[in-house]
Amino acid sequence: MEVAIVKYNAGNVYSVVNAMKRLGCSPVLTDDAETLKRADKVIFPGQGEARGAMEYLRERNLDQLIRELQQPVLGICIGQQLLCKHSEEGDTDCIGVFDVDVRRFRPTRHEDKVPAMGWNALTDVSSPLYKGISDGEYVYFVHSFYVPVCDWTIAKADYTLPYSASLHKDNFYTCQFHPEKSGSVGEKILSNFLSI
Repeated sequence: MEVAIVKYNAGNVYSVVNAMKRLGCSPVLTDDAETLKRADKVIFPGQGEARGAMEYLRERNLDQLIRELQQPVLGICIGQQLLCKHSEEGDTDCIGVFDVDVRRFRPTRHEDKVPAMGWNALTDVSSPLYKGISDGEYVYFVHSFYVPVCDWTIAKADYTLPYSASLHKDNFYTCQFHPEKSGSVGEKILSNFLSI
């Protein structure tokens, strides 16, 4: 199975590469259109800032390419947010697979810090991505922006309000959290993705 990881100007892709290798897969890190189209699975990870990431993707026509992919695609962290319609971060138009806007956390209590960082529980999990994963399992998050609960939500988390920890539409799956940093639970989720 050929797994391609989208190479762009959002950091932390090497932890995803290493997580794939632990699962016995040797992914290719690439921004080449033909390689991405040919892959059996595509992972769209990253940490970074929405406006700069979208500018980079548009300059290389990767935004359109990602939108048109037919094989299973997994967006991770900012990858989830960029697959949405628009982000409050930099007032940025995004790829638009999911017709929902990304919003900034606006905590009202002093103890609620932004970014939301650390382990948080998943609830209302569904879809093949979560096969063998129970409600209440903990995964690792680092984010200042969130996707509201919507028609495509397949897992929720709660930080100042309930939000989408994960989305699914057609061949697109996402995780706001970092499965590659979420221990055995995250490894199971990545393994499930490879089995879809």
